[in-house]
Amino acid sequence: RLAGRRAASLAAALTLLFNAPARAQDAGGELELVDPHVFRACADPRNLPFSDEAGEGFENRIADLFSKKLGRGLAYAFYPGATGFIRNTLNARRCDVVMGMPLGDDLVQPTNPYYRTAYVAAYAKDGPLKGLDSLADPRLKTAKIGVVAGTPPVTYLAVNGLLGQIHSYALMVDTRYDSPNAEMMADLDKGVIDVALTWGPIAGYYATKEKTPLTLAPLVKESGGPKMVYRIAMGVRRSDQNWKRDLNKLIAQNKTEIDGI
Repeated sequence: RLAGRRAASLAAALTLLFNAPARAQDAGGELELVDPHVFRACADPRNLPFSDEAGEGFENRIADLFSKKLGRGLAYAFYPGATGFIRNTLNARRCDVVMGMPLGDDLVQPTNPYYRTAYVAAYAKDGPLKGLDSLADPRLKTAKIGVVAGTPPVTYLAVNGLLGQIHSYALMVDTRYDSPNAEMMADLDKGVIDVALTWGPIAGYYATKEKTPLTLAPLVKESGGPKMVYRIAMGVRRSDQNWKRDLNKLIAQNKTEIDGI
């Protein structure tokens, strides 16, 4: 009888083994998801223009678009965008997709990219830095330069001998309470700094709120150091192959609407 039970157990295990790939394939990405009836996004609760709890960010709007295309509800796992974000959201299976991840980030498996952006130099439109589009510009040697510590522009400031001109802002903060980029852009408006070096979408968002008209110059001429231009994808768990393919289809099929957002 013992041998018979072992044989039956082996047969059942083999049946599960050979049938599992077929079931996973039939279900698309659903078996990989926390809830196949809900589009569950991982997001920062206070990180405009990307996301916030009120759903006002452009990543919120893209998540809303995709949930409607899939005919599913929309829910979020919110966590400050700092150390531990992926571990405590996506990898903890509290959600299924991070909406904006630079290609090359090895913490997640990326989808195809859905937009491209760069670091920019933001400065007064008609001020003394008019026309600046490179960190090699000699006028920066006498300028007050705002930059977030540890970001790629810092390397190029060092190469050009500009570290003494830096007004530094914190990189790792709890975004529920602090916003270094908002502080930097406010300092630019008040004249505390002459130029702000920051991420393009962030500069664009805050530029619309400042009293002084600003120029936002993409820093695409820098070379020989870290990347300043990035393609942005969505991030999923490394095991979620079918879900990644589903998202790639949504990105391809809704390009016009994504570009509009």
